Amino acid sequence: MEIYRNIQNHIKTLLNQFPIVAIIGARQSGKTTLSKLLCPDWLYVDLENPGDFDRINYDPLLFFEQNSHNVIIDEAQILPDLFPILRGIIDNDRQAKGRFILTGSSSPDLLKNISESLAGRIAYIELPTLKTNEFNQTKLSEFYNILSSTHKIDDFHNLKTSISLKNINQHWLYGGYPEPRINGKKDFWLNWIEQYNNTYINRDISLLFPKLNKINFRRFLQILTTLSNTIINKSDLARDLEISQPTIHEYLEIVSGTFIWRNLPSYESKKIKSIIKMPKGYIRDSGLLHFLNKIFELEHLYNNIIVGRSFEGFIIEEIIKGIQAQGIIGCDYYHYRTRGGAEIDLILEGNFGLIPIEIKYSSHTTIKQLRSLTDFIRTHNLNYGIVINQAKEITKLTKNIIQIPANFL
Repeated sequence: MEIYRNIQNHIKTLLNQFPIVAIIGARQSGKTTLSKLLCPDWLYVDLENPGDFDRINYDPLLFFEQNSHNVIIDEAQILPDLFPILRGIIDNDRQAKGRFILTGSSSPDLLKNISESLAGRIAYIELPTLKTNEFNQTKLSEFYNILSSTHKIDDFHNLKTSISLKNINQHWLYGGYPEPRINGKKDFWLNWIEQYNNTYINRDISLLFPKLNKINFRRFLQILTTLSNTIINKSDLARDLEISQPTIHEYLEIVSGTFIWRNLPSYESKKIKSIIKMPKGYIRDSGLLHFLNKIFELEHLYNNIIVGRSFEGFIIEEIIKGIQAQGIIGCDYYHYRTRGGAEIDLILEGNFGLIPIEIKYSSHTTIKQLRSLTDFIRTHNLNYGIVINQAKEITKLTKNIIQIPANFL
């Protein structure tokens, strides 16, 4: 089954503007499939394949002299010596665009080599796991087009959707890794996710960080699943695991750099002095989160203690996926919490301004629940804020707070 990805047109645009495009993202997010779909006639080289690796590694200069255009190089971070050579190949014909696609599933290694060797010659873009509309093969919501333009709160009333709340809940439960979602069978999803989790620790992390204590890292990952969508206190984590705080910092960088975890920094405002400045984070794929918490059915999820936090993380990731797919540049993501208990789940900041978003698992949001959002809007003199929940229709809850059901995202 061929899945159209929201980000395809944006990648095509970048290929017309840059000699190299790097597609980064979690393992099995669909990078290889998308690269081959976009450029089916290009030479494909997989650096995890010993034959392909030897073919390039034996004499990379000769390889690129013979293949100076139209090459896909999968898992490019495995062979960092390629990057200086690629720079020379690109500079020999600086005006030629769309010559190479690189893919990578470890952003620290790949981005480090990009910045050192290929700055100005390469664009990189993240391919996340499937967004709900991608799995259901419907158009990306106009929500993101509205965000990126000059708009008013009432513009959101014009949103349309062909995605149901049932679609949203199914995707929330099982997550967005393409292969198990396309297969559609629960037993396959369970087996696939289990193997993915084992491979991530036993092979991927071991190769990238050979000195890593796998037992400690596995314990860390298990604890992290219980903390998804909470403020992360590194000293508490270190004490619970009986390891050093610098090691916790390293572990968090690993899970973030391999696209398993997303860190949301705290939004800091000069107008509010009591902000808690620690970051918040969550397991990016909700299906992986649920598997690690042994949640395999929607009924179990609805009755689980993590239900609200899981839904919040899922919706935050859905919004970020949509913003990236729309090609909105310069957008930053934050959470907000004060020592007095005021909290907002997601704050977007970009050329469109500052937009606070509160996420509720329920289908009904009361005015009392909007106090933090109302105070933040007033303090920062904003035009509006958004509530995402599981209601049936878009409606204004107050004159400057609009409710948008999750299936309109």
